[in-house]
Amino acid sequence: MIRSPFEQRPLDAAVADAGTALLEFDRARVWLRAALVGAVEPLGAEVWVLDPALEQIVLVRHPWRGLVPPGGKVEPGECPRDGAARELAEETGLRPRLLEQPAAVAVRSFQPGSPVTMSLSYAAIGDPEQPLVGEPGQPATWMRLDQGWDSCFPDDVVRIRQYVNLLRSGSAAW
Repeated sequence: MIRSPFEQRPLDAAVADAGTALLEFDRARVWLRAALVGAVEPLGAEVWVLDPALEQIVLVRHPWRGLVPPGGKVEPGECPRDGAARELAEETGLRPRLLEQPAAVAVRSFQPGSPVTMSLSYAAIGDPEQPLVGEPGQPATWMRLDQGWDSCFPDDVVRIRQYVNLLRSGSAAW
């Protein structure tokens, strides 16, 4: 399939970030290799904003997804890392520096009945004292990682805890 540079640049960035992501879920890298031969649905990107003690995370109350990390669709021509940072700022008002290595790559559907696509998760360390400015109808909040939360992605809490354990053990740089 021939893609314009505008279309190819975000895919190249997604492939690079997926290859260096600390964690892989849902055989995302295999899915991505197969998906690249055709049209790739819009990519997803999110940010796991953790407090310095690695005990809390910022979540957004989505109208039908429940509590989820800030994120969304990567816009045409936008690299996933840039899309994640943009979505974070739009949904929370936060603009922390994203950690260099992507936290995770997964495959999921973001709407019932929609095809699956690749989602990249990035991480950042944020200040719980900084005010959160959520979008209308989607308040943002800090949630303790030792508590569960209601989400349409029930594996998220386990996956994020797995990442935090890697940070605590020194297996991931932050």
